[in-house]
Amino acid sequence: MHSGIVNPIDFAQDGRQAGHLAIPYSVDRSPYYQIRIPILRLKNGAGPSVLLMAGNHGDEYEGELQLGRLMRLLDVDKIRGAITILPMANLPAVMAAKRCSPFDGGNLNRAFPGDPAGTPTARMAHFLEHTLFPAHDVVLDLHSGGTSMAHLPCTLIERQADAARFERSVSLMRAMGASHAFIADNGPTAPTSMGAAGRAGTIGLSGEFGGGGTVTPETMAFTAAAIDRLLVALGLVETPVLSREVLPAPQALQLLSLSRHSQGIYASRRGWFEPAVALGAVVSAGDLAGWYHDLERLEQAEEALHFAEGGIVISHRLHCDSQAGDCLIQVAEPIMG
Repeated sequence: MHSGIVNPIDFAQDGRQAGHLAIPYSVDRSPYYQIRIPILRLKNGAGPSVLLMAGNHGDEYEGELQLGRLMRLLDVDKIRGAITILPMANLPAVMAAKRCSPFDGGNLNRAFPGDPAGTPTARMAHFLEHTLFPAHDVVLDLHSGGTSMAHLPCTLIERQADAARFERSVSLMRAMGASHAFIADNGPTAPTSMGAAGRAGTIGLSGEFGGGGTVTPETMAFTAAAIDRLLVALGLVETPVLSREVLPAPQALQLLSLSRHSQGIYASRRGWFEPAVALGAVVSAGDLAGWYHDLERLEQAEEALHFAEGGIVISHRLHCDSQAGDCLIQVAEPIMG
């Protein structure tokens, strides 16, 4: 079924193709308005094909900036196979500096498998899962903690029922060189890009490459190295393209599990959160996680918050001002195998 998205890319064609995916969306000031999403396709003969995408959430900038740079640097004559780059998958959210689209409130990473006759976010999700993902062997979707969260840099895959595809996913995740990684187990109906990649029959790779609604030299270098290592591991390029320094050997990989509500601490009322531990810290159940202040009741002492479970601190809230339901801090369980 047609998704209502105009796609200028011919996936069988060799060479360099640059253009825009266009989502027709009538608005008050422009009845024939199109949401125009930049896309680049490079193909040079037979070989593996990879889709590199970012901007699934608009306020996660490491992937958006590095993929924009990659679009400028890649030479089609120096690749073997095909690379498609989609640096701003949820373009309205990117341009609004928001997690979700200002047009329809859509969170693209909760919209799969989408709807070809739905809102712009639903149509984009449908196009990705049913058209773009199946045209590639590997999909890398770059994320970060966004404006509200600091996140331990890590990579991520979804557990697959297909043993061979799962083994290949683990191998490529290791090749990306992060020191921490997740194997998520959200099931075959997950509304995320990684769930969609699994249903499309392709290898899905993701991760958290920074956070805070900004970038740092460290997070940009981590993102560049992960992209370069993946392209080299797939045989698409012979040498790194983005990294400005010689890539060090990949670090030993620690696998992590985040599967229980009790691994996070959530606000139960309005307050102001002060973390007591840094990302990457190893903590035990009962350890101090932080303090919760009440600036509306200054006579009350701050509340000490303690971890219910031990593990490695992987994220914490950056906005001090918090509301009931906000996740304040999380730990992940180190796993073997």
